[in-house]
Amino acid sequence: MDWFTGIATYLLIWWVMLFTVLPLGAHTPDTPEHGHDRGAPAVPNLKRKFILTTGLAFVVWAVLYAVIEIFDLSFLEMFG
Repeated sequence: MDWFTGIATYLLIWWVMLFTVLPLGAHTPDTPEHGHDRGAPAVPNLKRKFILTTGLAFVVWAVLYAVIEIFDLSFLEMFG
């Protein structure tokens, strides 16, 4: 896997992980203020979720990278 493919793969995994992590710990307020969405979390904790997303995405990417390098997989050979 070259550096461009590695970065692109990591970014795709990061976005998928972000949407997986966002609902964790989200609690809506009992009485939302006027003009606020009823489904919006009271405390979003975005910094914590971004850090968690980055860590999880790195672990998933590292496993994928190891599998690709160990088994010498190539998308061109599989689909081309």
